[in-house]
Amino acid sequence: MKKQTIAIVGLGRVGSVFLEALLGKANKGLKIVAVAEKSDTPGSRLALAQGIEILDVDGLIGKSGNVDIIFDLTGMSAVRQELRDKLSKSTNRHTVIATESIARMIWMFITDAELPDVHAGAGY
Repeated sequence: MKKQTIAIVGLGRVGSVFLEALLGKANKGLKIVAVAEKSDTPGSRLALAQGIEILDVDGLIGKSGNVDIIFDLTGMSAVRQELRDKLSKSTNRHTVIATESIARMIWMFITDAELPDVHAGAGY
């Protein structure tokens, strides 16, 4: 089975629990290859403990040829625009950016727990 390679941007309340849930599904064909987070959060500490590379957005875009899906869980439109712009300039036509909406849909399939409702109003 081909593994889907994942990166997560934003490991606050939403990103941290999403990372933890995805790590629990690693044997189902997911591999988290990198995260981007500026702050010390439970998610960034978990990523470090799991040996997952913590990068800034530029480092993540540089690695994006090896990433199938980047989950933007920051809730910040400026970060999403930065990801789009830099991914486009990189000529990478493989990696997709998934928003909180997609993360929430996936969340419903992988757990019965509630995903924190921190930036539900942040659209695409």
